[in-house]
Amino acid sequence: MYLGLDLGTSGVKAMLIDGDQKIVGSANGSLDVSRPHSGWSEQEPAHWVRATEEAVAGLKAKHPKEFAAVRGIGLSGQMHGATLIDAADKVLRPCILWNDTRSYVEAAALDADPRFRALTGNIVFPGFTAPKLAWVEKHEPEVFAKVAKVLLPKDYLRLWLTGEYISEMSDSAGTSWLDTGKRAWSSELLAATSLSEEQMPALVEGTEQAGTLRPELAAQWGISGTVVVAGGAGDNAASACGMGTVSDGAAFVSLGTSGVLFAANGSYLPKPESAVHAFCHALPNTWHQMGVILSATDALNWHSGVTGKSAADLTGELGETLKAPTGVTFLPYLSGERTPHNDAVIRGAFIGLEHESSRVVLTQAVLEGVAFAIRDNLEALRSAGTGISRVTAIGGGSRSRYWLASIATALGVPVDLPADGDFGAAFGAARLGLIAATGADPIAVCTPPVTAGTIEPVVSLSGAYEDAYKRYRALYPAIKSLAH
Repeated sequence: MYLGLDLGTSGVKAMLIDGDQKIVGSANGSLDVSRPHSGWSEQEPAHWVRATEEAVAGLKAKHPKEFAAVRGIGLSGQMHGATLIDAADKVLRPCILWNDTRSYVEAAALDADPRFRALTGNIVFPGFTAPKLAWVEKHEPEVFAKVAKVLLPKDYLRLWLTGEYISEMSDSAGTSWLDTGKRAWSSELLAATSLSEEQMPALVEGTEQAGTLRPELAAQWGISGTVVVAGGAGDNAASACGMGTVSDGAAFVSLGTSGVLFAANGSYLPKPESAVHAFCHALPNTWHQMGVILSATDALNWHSGVTGKSAADLTGELGETLKAPTGVTFLPYLSGERTPHNDAVIRGAFIGLEHESSRVVLTQAVLEGVAFAIRDNLEALRSAGTGISRVTAIGGGSRSRYWLASIATALGVPVDLPADGDFGAAFGAARLGLIAATGADPIAVCTPPVTAGTIEPVVSLSGAYEDAYKRYRALYPAIKSLAH
C-alpha cells in the first residue's frame, strides 16, 4: 500500500492506494487560515501535524489492515509558504502562506534585480518565499536572526515524518531561490536575501527517496518495516502526476481555491514577463508552465457568503444551459492577481450593474469572471510558446457543468471530464510514493484517467463571449489607478 498526504490550505487529505493504483480509501483533517491584517494569511505548522494525524487516524480506522501494509509515502503541499525553524527545529513564527501579499514591496525590489528572472525563469511574486524572508528580515529582525532552516509547508511535514531537511524541485521552484534550468539552489539569489545554502533543505527529484518514516511514528501507526518517503511535489505538480499531465503539451485546468492552467513541458521554457510560472515538474528532466489566478472557487465562496446561499444552490439557479453574458462583468481580484498582472493591490469589482441585476445575474458574472481570468492565463501561456488544444478539469469547481461550459467557451477548447475518481494532488502524491518505494517507471505509473465526457465550447455563444472578454480585458487598466 502507498499513502499520499496532501497538505492544502483548508485541510490535509490522506489517500491510500494499492500496488495497482486502486484507491483503497481517503480521509481528511481540517485547517483554518489566520488573517491578522489586510493582505496577511498565516497558519501554525503545529496545526498541519494535527490535521495530518486526524486524516491518518480516520484512514487507519476505516482500513486498519491495509494501512499496516504501507511501504511508501508521497507528499504534496500548498506552495511558497515560509516555515521558519531554529537550530532546535522550533517554529519561530506562524507560516506565511502562498496567498499572503504583505511582501509586495520586497518582491518588487528583488524582481528589479535582473538575476532573479534570469536564474529562476519567473517574476518574483509577493506570494513566493524569498520576498517573505526579506519582509521578515526588515520587520522581524529578531526572528530572522534565529532562522536555521526555511522549509516549504509539505517539507515541514517531512521533517516531522522523517527527521530530515529535504525538498524537491517542483515546490522549490516557487521560492525564487532555485536555478530552475539547473535544478539547484542558487547561492547568488540566496545571498541577495541574506541567506545561505546551509539554511535550505537538500534537494531531490519528486520521484526519489527523501527519508524514511521515523520508527516511533511507524510503531504508533501500526506499520512494521521500512517506509520510504518520496520527494513528492508542490500541489499543482502533484495534481499533474495524479492526472497523468506529464508529457509535453498535456494540460489541465484546476478550479480550487485558486485557479490554475497547467501545461507539461519537455524542456525549460521561461518567459517571466508574461507572469507565467515556469517550474520544474515532479518527474526528472521535465518542467511545466502554469498561469495562476488567486481566486477561483474562492470568488464563488465569497459570493455565497454575501448572498447567504450555498455555492451549489447558486450554480444550480443557473441551470445547465450556458447563457450569453449579460453585460455585468466581475473581476475576481479579491486578494490581488498573479497571472498576467502580478498585482498584489488590485481588488475585485462588479461593473455594469443595473436594477435588473438579480442574484442569478451576479452568479453568472462571477463564473464568467473566473473563466475570463483563466483565458488571460491561456493567452499568457501562448505568448510563452505553449499551445493548448484541450484541457482536463479538476478541483471542486469542476462539479459545475455550467462553469465548465463557460470555461470551454471562453478558452475555445474542449474540456475533458475524468471518469469518476479522485485524481488530484493526494493521488499524485501516492503515485510518487509508489515510484520512490518500488523504482517503477514514472511515465508508466503517471497515466491519465479515462475520460468520462467532454464539454465542447458553445460555438453559438463564441462571439458574445469574445465581446465580453474584450470588456473584461479593458477593465483592469481602467480600475488599476483606483486601487494603487
